[in-house]
Amino acid sequence: MSPTQFYKCLSDETRLRCLLLIESEQELCVCELMQALDESQPKISRHLAQLRNCDLLTDRRQGQWVFYSINQALPSWAKKVLTETLNNNSAFIEENQIRLHKMGDRPERTRQCCA
Repeated sequence: MSPTQFYKCLSDETRLRCLLLIESEQELCVCELMQALDESQPKISRHLAQLRNCDLLTDRRQGQWVFYSINQALPSWAKKVLTETLNNNSAFIEENQIRLHKMGDRPERTRQCCA
């Protein structure tokens, strides 16, 4: 992955918020991101598809639900950028995390929206 491709993929605010939330939570599904970002399913799905096409995310299917995580095959410099961005800009996704955590803890919220 070239630095240009990496930063182009991060240039959209919604995509960046998705990535940072996923980095923070390790794995999220579309419905969790919809709640956290207060956005529609088509918009979130479109951005996740772009992030997957950039090889920033991987997914796993569980029934009809798709869960997204950071691609472990990312170059170490790219992983470090994501980690450092999250660690040094927590206020950027604070409101999104509050919305997400209002759904409850992970097992509870996946039962709510991913069952």
